[in-house]
Amino acid sequence: MSLYLGVDAGGSKTHAVICDEQGNILGKGASGNGNHQIHREHAARNIEEACNRALQEAGAAKEDISYAYFGLAGADREADYEILRPMIGALGYPRHAIACDTIIGMRAGTSRPYGAALICGTGFNSAARNRAGEELQYGGFGFLYGDGYAGGSGFATLAFRAVIRAWDERGPATLLTSLVLEQMGYTSVEPMYEDVLYGRMKVPPSLVKTLFQAAEAGDEVATWILENEGEELANAVCTLIRRLDMEDEAFDIVYIGSVLNRPNSSILTDAVERIVAVRAPHASCVRLTSDPVSGALLCAMDADGHAVDVETEAKLKAFTFEQVTTA
Repeated sequence: MSLYLGVDAGGSKTHAVICDEQGNILGKGASGNGNHQIHREHAARNIEEACNRALQEAGAAKEDISYAYFGLAGADREADYEILRPMIGALGYPRHAIACDTIIGMRAGTSRPYGAALICGTGFNSAARNRAGEELQYGGFGFLYGDGYAGGSGFATLAFRAVIRAWDERGPATLLTSLVLEQMGYTSVEPMYEDVLYGRMKVPPSLVKTLFQAAEAGDEVATWILENEGEELANAVCTLIRRLDMEDEAFDIVYIGSVLNRPNSSILTDAVERIVAVRAPHASCVRLTSDPVSGALLCAMDADGHAVDVETEAKLKAFTFEQVTTA
């Protein structure tokens, strides 16, 4: 019997799951931060702890694992891999691979071992993998390093900025003014402006919801912001697709994160899909509905050369970590 270990390690939690070749969950373990960029020693310890708990629950040893796949937040550049390769190698799994956590999110959302992903939640990231297994990634470092403002904090900044520009008459009037004032507890713009300017108040990330609320009510400024950032998201993923020679391929672009998967609102995603339809006409945009750790397990099977059948894939994608009952 082949056993597979999948790990999803992020800034706040690390999940490790072991399954057999039929997708039966045999063991799982959880711990804290697994991002080496936050704290290297803590990340190494937490990843090992989560894996050990999964092994213990499965009644397995490291040598029993046919393939281990680690989806790691912070696995962004070669400098990160120079840290992560020895860190993960020291865990003692004979056959393993490391990728950024965007890749396992992609695999959790598609039935193919290749495709692309867009993350837009608290922050932004995009990654793609072609049929040959080549991977590229953009984002996560902010506006200064080429990203747009997409992501919770970025959208909140743009909403606040639109209110200031309407107030000082550099920009058009917008419904955002009344909504942002209400959300931040003010009755006029000037005291809000001064409190933020002098550090007495911060722009709350919750303004991303206000931005969508205004756009859904037909506000032209809010709609323009979402459409503009949607085009920026599309440019990121479509450029990765072009660089990997995938423009004529059929594959999925997986939406990950609360902003892209906001219910009852398609302004942002419509903007993405208008550009995708031109630059990658055979691609399909889909929403992630599975736990990302299932993508790590599928990536482990792919890397091991195990052909994943429909039933096994459906079984793995049917659970969330908290709800898993081990076999």
